[in-house]
Amino acid sequence: MNITDVRVRKIAKEGKMKAVVSVTIDNEFVVHDIKVIEGEKGLFIAMPSRKSTDGEYRDIAHPINTATRDRLQAIVLEAYENAENLPSEE
Repeated sequence: MNITDVRVRKIAKEGKMKAVVSVTIDNEFVVHDIKVIEGEKGLFIAMPSRKSTDGEYRDIAHPINTATRDRLQAIVLEAYENAENLPSEE
């Protein structure tokens, strides 16, 4: 799996969510709405999710192992850091 494109849309509003990201895999598959969140221990990513009928949020797309999640998070956070000079969306 190669992540071939990362698009960062920074969020200007105050709060924990800092950006919404789309990643393209192998120039063939895109995952939208990955969130960059500022937590107590620093930045992390949250995968796209949907609220279920019981009120819980469930990921609708996610890595199935820790190594892939760590790699994806490193790539997304690097793109976010490199995009800090871009204007934020309201």
